[in-house]
Amino acid sequence: MNDQTIAVNKIKDSYCEKPFTKLDELKSLDKKVKRPARIFAYIFGVIGSLVLGTGMCFAMKVLGDLMAVGIVVGVVGIIMVAVNYPIYKQILKKRKSKYCRKILELSEEIVEE
Repeated sequence: MNDQTIAVNKIKDSYCEKPFTKLDELKSLDKKVKRPARIFAYIFGVIGSLVLGTGMCFAMKVLGDLMAVGIVVGVVGIIMVAVNYPIYKQILKKRKSKYCRKILELSEEIVEE
């Protein structure tokens, strides 16, 4: 096969409807397990970073003369950022235990085929 035939087949395959296989279902379940934990981690991490940054701005007197408030807000932001990963791991662990049986059964079916 030459390069032109390979390119034509690749384009042709992109327009053909592909059947939904067990592997596709397994990938879908894996995404279903991980997505909520990732979304939480991203959102909570961004909010924690913004809180930390706001506290720094207060403490360095960029947004006013509120150094004590800035230190408190900054510490709250540091705590939020510090607990983000353990919370993410806990959510992921809970989701994995929820879908574990189904994913393992489907994996065994795929391997046996």
